[in-house]
Amino acid sequence: MMVLVTGGSKCGKSSFAESIILKYTNHPIYLATMQPYGEEAQNAIERHRKMREGKGFQTIEKFTDIDCISISNEDSILLECIGNLVANEMFRNDQIIESTKKIIDNIIRLSNKCKLLVIVSNQVSNDGITYDISTQQYIKSICHINHALAQMSTYVFECIYGIPIQMKGL
Repeated sequence: MMVLVTGGSKCGKSSFAESIILKYTNHPIYLATMQPYGEEAQNAIERHRKMREGKGFQTIEKFTDIDCISISNEDSILLECIGNLVANEMFRNDQIIESTKKIIDNIIRLSNKCKLLVIVSNQVSNDGITYDISTQQYIKSICHINHALAQMSTYVFECIYGIPIQMKGL
């Protein structure tokens, strides 16, 4: 089963995604995609570690090629987050690499290897601002991936001001 949780910045996506996965397993895996570049990233990583403290998460840091992790078909995974994953795949080696299809394919393979995959993603492109070409490509890639994930997911939620709104599912 796949669950997609989207929303804007600091809207409660991570907490809600954690609550979903903890309902299904006592041994969740947290697949962290944020590379620890700079103080802001380090602070975000530390904040998320503290949020998970004492909840039994096994953390796997994998910044690209997420389908290559070693898991069993009984594992439940929280993938955090699509925005970081797209940046990691897209801006490799100081080049812009089209990575939308690769990421979707990797998520499909990962989902087929586990019992439950809960994915956190970002709402982007709602601000109406025109960005440089590489940022526009990044935003477009996230939008395409979110669309594909919403189609594949059993449940889709959007978090707004800490309130999860169910967009798809029972």
